[in-house]
Amino acid sequence: MFYWFLKLIALGPLLRLVFRPKADGLDHVPGEGPAILASNHLSYADWLFMPLVLPRRVSYVAKSEYFTGTGFKGWMQRTFFNGAGQIPIDRSGANAAEGALMSAKSVLGRGELFGIFPEGTRSHDGKLYRGKTGVARLAIETGVPVIPVAVIGTDTVAPPGKKFGRLTRPSVRFGAPLDFSRYEGMSGDRYILRSVTDEIMYAIMTLSDQEYVDVYAARAKADAKKSAREVEEPTRKAS
Repeated sequence: MFYWFLKLIALGPLLRLVFRPKADGLDHVPGEGPAILASNHLSYADWLFMPLVLPRRVSYVAKSEYFTGTGFKGWMQRTFFNGAGQIPIDRSGANAAEGALMSAKSVLGRGELFGIFPEGTRSHDGKLYRGKTGVARLAIETGVPVIPVAVIGTDTVAPPGKKFGRLTRPSVRFGAPLDFSRYEGMSGDRYILRSVTDEIMYAIMTLSDQEYVDVYAARAKADAKKSAREVEEPTRKAS
């Protein structure tokens, strides 16, 4: 109930009034039954705006730290993320991927929508990065359709490294469902997983018009930070 309270009464109307988000391709999202919504990831605001334009609930997995805080602040954070449809997952352990997969299967098994960001982390520069194969494994093992999604403008609303940016009108584009039932029973084949993931990322790229980089986002982000440090180091020594 808290999810719908946030969406319909507390938070949703305010976001719609201030940002007036646009949506295209809503007819591609089924009115009932399970589906995977695979989206690009530009900002922490993505998981707010994408569900906002849909009449159905969307669930995601989120890092467990959001659910383990103490005191009043911890309780508020835990209540918000639970109510907003987030599912806690410990990303530090060796079984993090398995835990996320089990949580996703549970959501889809109830006939609901599950949202996932195949890049694994936010893009630091607005480009679209290589997708991780978890989305492909989930699609093959559950047999549900994958709907590619592109969020546009959220990195202006909430840029990487900042809580707030500039006011703009974000948009969400939903593509035609992708059916991977032809790969039933082949979720253990890493070549199939990569092929399916790349097909999903290509569909997202087509919707978002982003430049695609065939490198994992986390690696690209780490390389960018390393390069920035190498540039700054001589300057500090000179001063």
